[in-house]
Amino acid sequence: MSEVLLTETFRSASGAVRWGTIGEAGQEPVVLCHGTPFSSYVWRGIAQALADTDRYQVFAWDMPGYGESDMHTGQDVSLAAQGRVFAELLAHWGTDEPFVVAHDFGGAVSLRAHLLHGARYRALALVDPVALAPWGTPSFRLLGRHAEVFEQLPPALHRALVREYIGSTGGPGLHPTVLDRLVQPWLGEHGQPAFYRQIAQANQAHTDEIQGRYGEIGLPTLVCWGEDDGWIPLAKGRQLAGLIPGARFEPIAGAGHLVQEDAPAELTAVLLDFLQEQQPY
Repeated sequence: MSEVLLTETFRSASGAVRWGTIGEAGQEPVVLCHGTPFSSYVWRGIAQALADTDRYQVFAWDMPGYGESDMHTGQDVSLAAQGRVFAELLAHWGTDEPFVVAHDFGGAVSLRAHLLHGARYRALALVDPVALAPWGTPSFRLLGRHAEVFEQLPPALHRALVREYIGSTGGPGLHPTVLDRLVQPWLGEHGQPAFYRQIAQANQAHTDEIQGRYGEIGLPTLVCWGEDDGWIPLAKGRQLAGLIPGARFEPIAGAGHLVQEDAPAELTAVLLDFLQEQQPY
């Protein structure tokens, strides 16, 4: 399964953003937003499946501080910064009301860009998003409170911690090769501090700021949720769908938080059905 090659660079206030696209230029744009502590890699299968329909041009990107994008000391990788960057990136691409598919923190990023920065979408699909308080697992909160301590772990212990953390998403479990690929960006001189930096800057105030405005969302919205999500319970998905007017809720059986890895065929089918509903022909 090939990845979307992030061959392009956008210079943002939070650092260089790497992005790429597959599918025929000029087709309906679909933008994929990843979450934490992941990267656009998790969308590789979905991206290819959407592009293979010959209906969509698919855009993928790594948020500043993640994956192949810039990581540096003092970097602002908060949800507030990511929402601004996403709105600026959409303007840079010149996409006209794209379809947006967003996972985990990417959900909060896409919601902030839409509600606070005027980003316009044709439709929005949210996959196990971070959107409702309270959020953050006990481990996530512990790492955030003591980031400066964990940042000093010996590399081998840090690798083991990140591996166990990512492996706790629920569902059937990740293939070892996939798990290795998700861990790799967080290793080394730049990756290790970047891992704890993004957790330390995760502030619930940035979703509290928009949670009361979900009733203002006036575009077609799909909320998908892995029934076995080990990080955010299924009930949060039902609650979120109830707050967005007309939102459709789709639980995905047998999937954990990383639905893209646990049930790619099922998620692809749900997304294609939703996207095609917005394009009657």
